[in-house]
Amino acid sequence: MGLGLAALTRLAGSKAIDRVGLRGPVQNLVKTGTRGGFRAAGAATRSFTSVQRLGKPARLAKPDDRGLFDLTPDEDQKLIVETVSEFAAEQLRPAAADADEKLAAPEGLLSRAAELGVSLIGIPEELGGAGTERSVVTNALVAEALAHGDLGLAVAVLAPSAVSTALVAWGDEQQQADYVPAFTGEQVPAAALALLERTPLFDPFKPATKAKRTPKGYQLDGVKSLVPRAAEAELFIVSADLEGRGPALFLVESSSAGVTIESEPAMGLRGAATGKLHLEKVSLPAGALLGGGKADVFTEVVRLSRLGWAALAAGVGKAVLDYVVPYVNERTAFGEPISHRQAVAFSVADIAIELEGLRLVTLRAAARAEQGKEYAREAALARKLATDKGMQIGNAGVQLLGGHGFVKEHPVERWYRDLRAIGVLEGAVLL
Repeated sequence: MGLGLAALTRLAGSKAIDRVGLRGPVQNLVKTGTRGGFRAAGAATRSFTSVQRLGKPARLAKPDDRGLFDLTPDEDQKLIVETVSEFAAEQLRPAAADADEKLAAPEGLLSRAAELGVSLIGIPEELGGAGTERSVVTNALVAEALAHGDLGLAVAVLAPSAVSTALVAWGDEQQQADYVPAFTGEQVPAAALALLERTPLFDPFKPATKAKRTPKGYQLDGVKSLVPRAAEAELFIVSADLEGRGPALFLVESSSAGVTIESEPAMGLRGAATGKLHLEKVSLPAGALLGGGKADVFTEVVRLSRLGWAALAAGVGKAVLDYVVPYVNERTAFGEPISHRQAVAFSVADIAIELEGLRLVTLRAAARAEQGKEYAREAALARKLATDKGMQIGNAGVQLLGGHGFVKEHPVERWYRDLRAIGVLEGAVLL
């Protein structure tokens, strides 16, 4: 594909095509190819096969109920967050501007991120992972720490673990044996949870993508939007309306016939290399249905995904706060730091207040989720706060920097664009 586009570009610059009257058609072809990104077939670099036989699905244990509302991280969580925070500061933050411009993570960055073992935390030891208990709070803290470096790259890093987490929580023994081992090796596959569709007022519980039964399994038709790392993903979990059942989740390998990918750059999250997932008469085996197509499984996926976006919003919000505080203290106007102005000081204080509220609500919801308690109310509150206050924090960050907030020299303009995604996106991440 790349060689083809390069050849066309070289041809368009040749003087020979003027002599035969082909400059216009060739330039139009180059323009169309560049704009559309050449819709490509899915990546087919891996063959998922069972490496072990499981007598039953492996699940993570539910942690003990301590009966107290205490979200103080334990020693293991502190160590994990410290490690991830260092990685975000040293690897993600410096690479963020380049990734935003080039619509892709720098070469080797995601491989280094995989070495952190983010996905291993949510995979039981019997499947080759490092998890012993369900750890929604730990996952929230990890997402927050990564987003402090960059939101787009954080989504790119976390996308595969959304798939492995779903397989551990709801996959049957065959699905786990086929797919989970790949997420514990040295070469973690790119994978994505694809729920979003480009429709007005999209409701994840009413997907336009359709799934119908066939003698051999299922057939999927539809288009998913803003799928992270879509062009390189090898495995997708796709939502579709299953005839007579409602919304359900299906495992789709990118090598399946009828799966094509189209680039879909967006206002924000550009480092996540988002794309469209086209499904045209994609035939799936009966074993591709995740969680038995149960309604409560689908609801749980949507809620845990929204909690993931809330945690990401908290991480970016903390990045904004950490950036504007030294800025307003060092920036002078009329002979004094602008932080001496009451309006500036109050704006910074508002960021800190709203951020703390968002973090507490998100972590409370995560704590209830991992203990198996009802958390629908808390998840809804976290979603609402992340959408409204996250956007407010991003806007305040730009305003506090004045003209500097509008230029790419400072990262707040990128954080502002990224934070607008919080209220729009569904899926992609999963706690």
